[in-house]
Amino acid sequence: MDLVIKGIQDVKGENISILDLRETDSSVSDYFVICTGRSSTNAKSIADSVSKETELGLDDRPWHVEGKNNAEWILMDYSELVVHIFTEESRDFYALEDLWADAKIERIKELV
Repeated sequence: MDLVIKGIQDVKGENISILDLRETDSSVSDYFVICTGRSSTNAKSIADSVSKETELGLDDRPWHVEGKNNAEWILMDYSELVVHIFTEESRDFYALEDLWADAKIERIKELV
């Protein structure tokens, strides 16, 4: 998880949240990491950075990636961890934190 956070922060991903889904009734994964990119270009850069960090540090790649073409919502599925990279408008619209309100949520402090 630390390498995912590092990958997000390295390219200025914002508003990072970790949702612990392990104790929820309808868990599709153990964790969601959710962040916001300032633009679709920034969202793609975040996805590339997360991929690079996990590949170099863990020799791990997502088994599935969706949404990279339009980059409004990029989903990177690492099985027990799913990374959601949104533009601000898409994050507000889909409101995953609200949909998974019974999850424990940790907010990561922004780097200065």
